[in-house]
Amino acid sequence: MNLTLDQVRAQIDENDSELLKVLRRRLELVKQVGVIKSREGTPVYVPERELSLIEKRRAQAENLGLNPDLAEDVLRRVMRESYGAENDVGFKCLNESVKKIVIIGGRGGIGRIFTRLFRSSGYTVEVMGHRDWDRAPEIMAGAGLVVVCVPIDCTAEVIGRLKGLLSSDCVLADFTSVKTSPVRQMMEVHEGPVIGLHPMFGPDISNMAKQVIISVDGRYPEKCSWVLEQMSLWGARIKKFSASEHDDAMSYIQALRHFTTFSYGVFLARENPDLNVLMELSSPIYRMELMMVGRLFAQDPVLYADIILSNKRNLDIIERYAEEITGAIRLLKQGDREAFIEQFRMTKEFFGPLADYFMSESKNLIAKMHDAKV
Repeated sequence: MNLTLDQVRAQIDENDSELLKVLRRRLELVKQVGVIKSREGTPVYVPERELSLIEKRRAQAENLGLNPDLAEDVLRRVMRESYGAENDVGFKCLNESVKKIVIIGGRGGIGRIFTRLFRSSGYTVEVMGHRDWDRAPEIMAGAGLVVVCVPIDCTAEVIGRLKGLLSSDCVLADFTSVKTSPVRQMMEVHEGPVIGLHPMFGPDISNMAKQVIISVDGRYPEKCSWVLEQMSLWGARIKKFSASEHDDAMSYIQALRHFTTFSYGVFLARENPDLNVLMELSSPIYRMELMMVGRLFAQDPVLYADIILSNKRNLDIIERYAEEITGAIRLLKQGDREAFIEQFRMTKEFFGPLADYFMSESKNLIAKMHDAKV
Protein backbone atom coordinates (compact mmCIF):
# COMPACT_ATOMS: atom_id res chain seq x y z
CA MET A 1 0.00 0.00 0.00
CA ASN A 2 3.02 2.24 0.38
CA LEU A 3 4.28 1.74 -3.19
CA THR A 4 5.19 4.81 -5.16
CA LEU A 5 3.54 5.67 -8.48
CA ASP A 6 6.69 4.65 -10.35
CA GLN A 7 6.74 1.28 -8.58
CA VAL A 8 3.10 0.57 -9.46
CA ARG A 9 3.74 1.60 -13.06
CA ALA A 10 6.69 -0.77 -13.17
CA GLN A 11 4.38 -3.62 -12.15
CA ILE A 12 1.89 -2.61 -14.83
CA ASP A 13 4.71 -2.64 -17.40
CA GLU A 14 5.66 -6.13 -16.24
CA ASN A 15 2.08 -7.33 -16.61
CA ASP A 16 1.86 -5.80 -20.09
CA SER A 17 5.08 -7.58 -21.02
CA GLU A 18 3.64 -10.89 -19.85
CA LEU A 19 0.46 -10.21 -21.80
CA LEU A 20 2.47 -9.78 -25.01
CA LYS A 21 4.25 -13.07 -24.37
CA VAL A 22 0.88 -14.80 -23.92
CA LEU A 23 -0.34 -13.31 -27.20
CA ARG A 24 2.81 -14.53 -28.93
CA ARG A 25 2.26 -18.07 -27.60
CA ARG A 26 -1.36 -17.94 -28.78
CA LEU A 27 -0.31 -16.99 -32.31
CA GLU A 28 2.15 -19.88 -32.39
CA LEU A 29 -0.72 -22.23 -31.49
CA VAL A 30 -2.87 -20.60 -34.17
CA LYS A 31 -0.23 -21.42 -36.78
CA GLN A 32 -0.46 -25.08 -35.74
CA VAL A 33 -4.24 -24.84 -36.17
CA GLY A 34 -3.64 -23.43 -39.64
CA VAL A 35 -1.45 -26.41 -40.57
CA ILE A 36 -4.16 -28.84 -39.43
CA LYS A 37 -6.93 -26.93 -41.20
CA SER A 38 -4.88 -26.82 -44.39
CA ARG A 39 -4.34 -30.57 -44.25
CA GLU A 40 -7.95 -31.42 -43.44
CA GLY A 41 -9.62 -28.76 -45.61
CA THR A 42 -11.33 -26.97 -42.72
CA PRO A 43 -12.46 -23.36 -43.30
CA VAL A 44 -10.42 -20.59 -41.68
CA TYR A 45 -13.57 -18.94 -40.35
CA VAL A 46 -16.06 -21.11 -38.44
CA PRO A 47 -18.80 -18.83 -37.03
CA GLU A 48 -20.00 -21.36 -34.46
CA ARG A 49 -16.51 -21.79 -33.01
CA GLU A 50 -15.94 -18.04 -32.80
CA LEU A 51 -19.32 -17.40 -31.14
CA SER A 52 -18.78 -20.21 -28.63
CA LEU A 53 -15.30 -18.98 -27.74
CA ILE A 54 -16.48 -15.41 -27.18
CA GLU A 55 -19.43 -16.49 -25.04
CA LYS A 56 -17.16 -18.61 -22.85
CA ARG A 57 -14.63 -15.82 -22.37
CA ARG A 58 -17.33 -13.26 -21.60
CA ALA A 59 -18.70 -15.55 -18.89
CA GLN A 60 -15.18 -16.15 -17.54
CA ALA A 61 -14.46 -12.41 -17.49
CA GLU A 62 -17.64 -11.75 -15.54
CA ASN A 63 -16.69 -14.41 -12.97
CA LEU A 64 -13.30 -12.72 -12.60
CA GLY A 65 -14.87 -9.32 -12.04
CA LEU A 66 -13.79 -8.01 -15.44
CA ASN A 67 -15.92 -6.14 -17.95
CA PRO A 68 -17.09 -8.79 -20.49
CA ASP A 69 -17.05 -6.14 -23.24
CA LEU A 70 -13.36 -5.57 -22.59
CA ALA A 71 -12.69 -9.30 -22.86
CA GLU A 72 -14.64 -9.51 -26.12
CA ASP A 73 -12.92 -6.45 -27.62
CA VAL A 74 -9.46 -7.84 -26.90
CA LEU A 75 -10.39 -11.32 -28.07
CA ARG A 76 -11.91 -10.15 -31.34
CA ARG A 77 -8.78 -8.13 -32.15
CA VAL A 78 -6.60 -11.15 -31.35
CA MET A 79 -8.80 -13.39 -33.47
CA ARG A 80 -8.51 -11.02 -36.43
CA GLU A 81 -4.76 -11.33 -36.18
CA SER A 82 -5.11 -15.09 -35.83
CA TYR A 83 -7.04 -15.44 -39.09
CA GLY A 84 -4.12 -13.81 -40.87
CA ALA A 85 -1.65 -16.14 -39.17
CA GLU A 86 -3.67 -19.18 -40.32
CA ASN A 87 -3.48 -17.90 -43.90
CA ASP A 88 0.32 -18.01 -43.82
CA VAL A 89 0.40 -21.82 -44.03
CA GLY A 90 -1.77 -22.08 -47.15
CA PHE A 91 -4.98 -23.97 -47.88
CA LYS A 92 -6.06 -27.36 -49.14
CA CYS A 93 -6.70 -27.62 -52.88
CA LEU A 94 -10.31 -28.75 -53.29
CA ASN A 95 -10.19 -29.49 -57.03
CA GLU A 96 -6.90 -31.10 -58.01
CA SER A 97 -8.26 -31.82 -61.50
CA VAL A 98 -7.92 -28.10 -62.30
CA LYS A 99 -4.52 -27.77 -63.94
CA LYS A 100 -4.56 -24.01 -64.39
CA ILE A 101 -6.47 -20.89 -63.38
CA VAL A 102 -6.31 -17.73 -65.49
CA ILE A 103 -7.11 -14.36 -63.92
CA ILE A 104 -7.57 -11.64 -66.52
CA GLY A 105 -6.60 -8.44 -64.77
CA GLY A 106 -4.77 -10.31 -62.04
CA ARG A 107 -2.22 -7.53 -61.60
CA GLY A 108 -4.84 -5.16 -60.18
CA GLY A 109 -5.60 -4.88 -56.47
CA ILE A 110 -8.42 -7.45 -56.25
CA GLY A 111 -6.77 -9.63 -58.87
CA ARG A 112 -3.59 -9.87 -56.80
CA ILE A 113 -5.55 -11.02 -53.75
CA PHE A 114 -7.20 -13.90 -55.59
CA THR A 115 -4.01 -14.80 -57.45
CA ARG A 116 -2.22 -15.16 -54.12
CA LEU A 117 -5.04 -17.16 -52.51
CA PHE A 118 -5.43 -19.59 -55.42
CA ARG A 119 -1.68 -20.13 -55.52
CA SER A 120 -1.54 -20.67 -51.76
CA SER A 121 -4.23 -23.33 -52.31
CA GLY A 122 -1.97 -25.27 -54.66
CA TYR A 123 -3.33 -24.11 -58.03
CA THR A 124 -1.22 -22.99 -60.95
CA VAL A 125 -2.33 -19.43 -61.71
CA GLU A 126 -1.50 -17.45 -64.82
CA VAL A 127 -2.14 -13.72 -64.84
CA MET A 128 -3.22 -12.13 -68.10
CA GLY A 129 -2.99 -8.42 -68.90
CA HIS A 130 -4.08 -6.30 -71.87
CA ARG A 131 -0.72 -6.84 -73.57
CA ASP A 132 -1.11 -10.63 -73.51
CA TRP A 133 -4.03 -11.08 -75.90
CA ASP A 134 -1.77 -12.15 -78.76
CA ARG A 135 -0.99 -15.20 -76.60
CA ALA A 136 -4.58 -15.75 -75.49
CA PRO A 137 -5.08 -19.21 -77.08
CA GLU A 138 -1.89 -20.44 -75.43
CA ILE A 139 -2.77 -18.92 -72.05
CA MET A 140 -6.34 -20.27 -72.04
CA ALA A 141 -5.33 -23.78 -73.11
CA GLY A 142 -6.09 -26.24 -70.32
CA ALA A 143 -7.61 -23.64 -67.99
CA GLY A 144 -10.17 -25.00 -65.54
CA LEU A 145 -11.22 -21.56 -64.33
CA VAL A 146 -11.01 -18.18 -66.05
CA VAL A 147 -11.84 -15.08 -64.03
CA VAL A 148 -12.54 -11.70 -65.63
CA CYS A 149 -11.27 -9.13 -63.14
CA VAL A 150 -11.12 -5.89 -65.10
CA PRO A 151 -12.76 -2.43 -64.82
CA ILE A 152 -16.49 -2.29 -65.53
CA ASP A 153 -16.10 -0.20 -68.67
CA CYS A 154 -14.06 -2.90 -70.44
CA THR A 155 -15.70 -6.02 -68.96
CA ALA A 156 -18.03 -6.55 -71.94
CA GLU A 157 -15.15 -6.24 -74.42
CA VAL A 158 -12.96 -8.70 -72.50
CA ILE A 159 -15.76 -11.26 -72.16
CA GLY A 160 -16.48 -10.97 -75.89
CA ARG A 161 -12.84 -11.72 -76.77
CA LEU A 162 -13.04 -15.06 -74.93
CA LYS A 163 -15.44 -16.59 -77.47
CA GLY A 164 -14.03 -19.88 -78.73
CA LEU A 165 -10.99 -19.83 -76.45
CA LEU A 166 -12.29 -21.89 -73.51
CA SER A 167 -12.81 -25.64 -73.19
CA SER A 168 -16.36 -26.80 -72.56
CA ASP A 169 -15.61 -27.81 -68.96
CA CYS A 170 -13.83 -24.55 -68.01
CA VAL A 171 -15.62 -22.38 -65.44
CA LEU A 172 -15.97 -18.76 -66.59
CA ALA A 173 -16.47 -16.17 -63.84
CA ASP A 174 -16.35 -12.41 -63.42
CA PHE A 175 -15.73 -10.09 -60.46
CA THR A 176 -17.76 -7.14 -61.75
CA SER A 177 -19.93 -5.10 -59.36
CA VAL A 178 -22.90 -5.44 -61.75
CA LYS A 179 -24.18 -8.86 -62.61
CA THR A 180 -27.12 -9.00 -65.02
CA SER A 181 -25.28 -7.95 -68.17
CA PRO A 182 -21.92 -9.69 -67.52
CA VAL A 183 -23.54 -13.02 -66.60
CA ARG A 184 -25.77 -12.89 -69.67
CA GLN A 185 -22.81 -12.11 -71.92
CA MET A 186 -20.62 -14.84 -70.41
CA MET A 187 -23.38 -17.35 -71.17
CA GLU A 188 -23.51 -16.08 -74.75
CA VAL A 189 -19.79 -16.51 -75.43
CA HIS A 190 -19.18 -19.71 -73.42
CA GLU A 191 -21.16 -22.93 -73.56
CA GLY A 192 -19.67 -24.31 -70.33
CA PRO A 193 -20.13 -23.47 -66.63
CA VAL A 194 -20.67 -19.78 -65.83
CA ILE A 195 -20.86 -17.99 -62.49
CA GLY A 196 -21.02 -14.31 -61.55
CA LEU A 197 -19.07 -13.22 -58.48
CA HIS A 198 -18.82 -9.90 -56.68
CA PRO A 199 -16.22 -9.56 -53.89
CA MET A 200 -17.66 -7.00 -51.46
CA PHE A 201 -14.32 -5.62 -50.31
CA GLY A 202 -11.39 -3.59 -51.53
CA PRO A 203 -7.76 -4.52 -52.13
CA ASP A 204 -6.63 -3.42 -48.65
CA ILE A 205 -7.97 -6.41 -46.67
CA SER A 206 -5.45 -8.43 -44.65
CA ASN A 207 -7.24 -11.77 -45.05
CA MET A 208 -10.47 -13.24 -46.39
CA ALA A 209 -12.03 -14.20 -43.05
CA LYS A 210 -15.64 -12.94 -42.83
CA GLN A 211 -15.40 -11.11 -46.17
CA VAL A 212 -18.56 -11.35 -48.29
CA ILE A 213 -18.54 -12.66 -51.86
CA ILE A 214 -21.86 -12.52 -53.71
CA SER A 215 -22.54 -15.43 -56.05
CA VAL A 216 -24.94 -15.36 -59.01
CA ASP A 217 -25.73 -18.59 -60.85
CA GLY A 218 -25.17 -18.63 -64.57
CA ARG A 219 -24.95 -22.12 -66.08
CA TYR A 220 -24.21 -25.50 -64.50
CA PRO A 221 -23.93 -24.26 -60.89
CA GLU A 222 -22.98 -27.74 -59.72
CA LYS A 223 -19.82 -27.53 -61.84
CA CYS A 224 -18.99 -24.14 -60.31
CA SER A 225 -19.51 -25.23 -56.69
CA TRP A 226 -15.83 -26.05 -56.11
CA VAL A 227 -14.96 -22.40 -56.68
CA LEU A 228 -17.33 -21.29 -53.93
CA GLU A 229 -16.17 -24.07 -51.62
CA GLN A 230 -12.56 -23.05 -52.13
CA MET A 231 -13.38 -19.44 -51.29
CA SER A 232 -15.30 -20.57 -48.20
CA LEU A 233 -12.19 -22.44 -47.12
CA TRP A 234 -10.31 -19.12 -47.17
CA GLY A 235 -12.88 -17.76 -44.70
CA ALA A 236 -15.18 -15.93 -47.12
CA ARG A 237 -18.94 -15.82 -46.57
CA ILE A 238 -20.77 -16.72 -49.78
CA LYS A 239 -24.13 -15.01 -50.32
CA LYS A 240 -26.23 -16.34 -53.22
CA PHE A 241 -28.61 -14.02 -55.07
CA SER A 242 -30.11 -13.67 -58.51
CA ALA A 243 -28.54 -11.15 -60.86
CA SER A 244 -31.52 -8.79 -60.62
CA GLU A 245 -31.59 -8.99 -56.81
CA HIS A 246 -27.88 -8.22 -56.72
CA ASP A 247 -28.09 -5.25 -59.06
CA ASP A 248 -31.12 -3.78 -57.26
CA ALA A 249 -29.34 -4.00 -53.89
CA MET A 250 -26.12 -2.52 -55.28
CA SER A 251 -28.03 0.57 -56.40
CA TYR A 252 -28.46 1.38 -52.70
CA ILE A 253 -25.33 -0.22 -51.21
CA GLN A 254 -22.86 1.14 -53.74
CA ALA A 255 -24.21 3.66 -56.24
CA LEU A 256 -26.35 5.80 -53.92
CA ARG A 257 -23.87 5.58 -51.05
CA HIS A 258 -20.88 6.47 -53.23
CA PHE A 259 -22.79 9.30 -54.89
CA THR A 260 -23.80 10.90 -51.59
CA THR A 261 -20.22 10.59 -50.31
CA PHE A 262 -18.92 12.07 -53.59
CA SER A 263 -21.39 14.95 -53.41
CA TYR A 264 -20.54 15.71 -49.80
CA GLY A 265 -16.81 15.71 -50.59
CA VAL A 266 -17.27 18.00 -53.61
CA PHE A 267 -19.42 20.35 -51.49
CA LEU A 268 -16.71 20.54 -48.82
CA ALA A 269 -14.08 21.25 -51.48
CA ARG A 270 -16.14 24.15 -52.84
CA GLU A 271 -16.88 25.52 -49.36
CA ASN A 272 -13.20 25.13 -48.47
CA PRO A 273 -13.39 24.79 -44.66
CA ASP A 274 -10.19 23.99 -42.76
CA LEU A 275 -10.27 20.19 -42.56
CA ASN A 276 -7.76 20.16 -39.70
CA VAL A 277 -10.08 22.34 -37.64
CA LEU A 278 -13.06 20.10 -38.48
CA MET A 279 -11.07 17.06 -37.37
CA GLU A 280 -9.91 18.76 -34.19
CA LEU A 281 -13.40 19.80 -33.14
CA SER A 282 -15.27 16.69 -34.27
CA SER A 283 -16.81 13.97 -32.17
CA PRO A 284 -15.58 10.45 -33.00
CA ILE A 285 -18.65 9.69 -35.13
CA TYR A 286 -18.17 12.77 -37.31
CA ARG A 287 -14.46 12.07 -37.66
CA MET A 288 -15.42 8.60 -38.85
CA GLU A 289 -17.84 10.04 -41.40
CA LEU A 290 -15.23 12.54 -42.58
CA MET A 291 -12.68 9.74 -42.88
CA MET A 292 -15.05 7.73 -45.06
CA VAL A 293 -15.39 10.74 -47.37
CA GLY A 294 -11.63 11.16 -47.51
CA ARG A 295 -11.22 7.43 -48.11
CA LEU A 296 -13.35 7.66 -51.24
CA PHE A 297 -11.20 10.41 -52.72
CA ALA A 298 -8.01 8.50 -51.96
CA GLN A 299 -9.06 5.84 -54.48
CA ASP A 300 -9.44 5.47 -58.24
CA PRO A 301 -12.09 7.91 -59.57
CA VAL A 302 -12.65 5.74 -62.66
CA LEU A 303 -13.83 2.85 -60.48
CA TYR A 304 -16.49 4.94 -58.73
CA ALA A 305 -17.63 6.67 -61.90
CA ASP A 306 -18.14 3.24 -63.51
CA ILE A 307 -20.02 1.86 -60.48
CA ILE A 308 -22.45 4.78 -60.42
CA LEU A 309 -22.94 4.91 -64.20
CA SER A 310 -23.12 1.14 -64.73
CA ASN A 311 -26.89 0.86 -64.32
CA LYS A 312 -29.66 3.26 -65.40
CA ARG A 313 -31.55 2.29 -62.24
CA ASN A 314 -28.79 3.98 -60.24
CA LEU A 315 -29.60 7.36 -61.77
CA ASP A 316 -33.32 6.86 -61.14
CA ILE A 317 -32.67 6.20 -57.44
CA ILE A 318 -30.26 9.12 -57.14
CA GLU A 319 -32.84 11.45 -58.70
CA ARG A 320 -35.50 10.26 -56.25
CA TYR A 321 -33.01 10.83 -53.43
CA ALA A 322 -32.39 14.38 -54.68
CA GLU A 323 -36.16 14.99 -54.67
CA GLU A 324 -36.30 13.76 -51.07
CA ILE A 325 -33.55 16.21 -50.08
CA THR A 326 -35.43 19.03 -51.84
CA GLY A 327 -38.57 18.11 -49.90
CA ALA A 328 -36.67 18.06 -46.60
CA ILE A 329 -35.21 21.50 -47.34
CA ARG A 330 -38.72 22.78 -48.05
CA LEU A 331 -39.79 21.60 -44.58
CA LEU A 332 -36.90 23.51 -43.02
CA LYS A 333 -37.68 26.68 -44.96
CA GLN A 334 -41.28 26.46 -43.84
CA GLY A 335 -40.15 25.90 -40.27
CA ASP A 336 -42.44 22.86 -40.16
CA ARG A 337 -41.05 21.25 -37.04
CA GLU A 338 -43.95 18.83 -36.60
CA ALA A 339 -43.63 17.49 -40.17
CA PHE A 340 -39.92 16.96 -39.64
CA ILE A 341 -40.57 15.05 -36.41
CA GLU A 342 -43.28 12.98 -38.08
CA GLN A 343 -40.95 11.95 -40.92
CA PHE A 344 -38.29 11.11 -38.34
CA ARG A 345 -40.72 8.84 -36.48
CA MET A 346 -41.95 7.23 -39.69
CA THR A 347 -38.38 6.41 -40.72
CA LYS A 348 -37.61 5.03 -37.27
CA GLU A 349 -40.52 2.62 -37.71
CA PHE A 350 -39.04 1.53 -41.05
CA PHE A 351 -35.73 0.63 -39.37
CA GLY A 352 -37.58 -1.14 -36.54
CA PRO A 353 -35.36 -3.18 -34.16
CA LEU A 354 -32.38 -2.52 -36.42
CA ALA A 355 -32.31 1.09 -35.22
CA ASP A 356 -31.40 -0.04 -31.69
CA TYR A 357 -28.98 -2.63 -33.08
CA PHE A 358 -27.23 0.02 -35.16
CA MET A 359 -27.06 2.29 -32.12
CA SER A 360 -25.34 -0.45 -30.11
CA GLU A 361 -22.93 -1.35 -32.91
CA SER A 362 -22.04 2.26 -33.58
CA LYS A 363 -21.22 2.78 -29.90
CA ASN A 364 -18.48 0.16 -30.24
CA LEU A 365 -17.08 1.88 -33.32
CA ILE A 366 -17.23 5.28 -31.65
CA ALA A 367 -15.36 3.94 -28.63
CA LYS A 368 -12.62 2.56 -30.88
CA MET A 369 -12.37 5.86 -32.71
CA HIS A 370 -12.09 7.69 -29.40
CA ASP A 371 -9.36 5.32 -28.21
CA ALA A 372 -7.36 5.96 -31.38
CA LYS A 373 -7.43 9.75 -30.97
CA VAL A 374 -4.21 11.22 -29.57
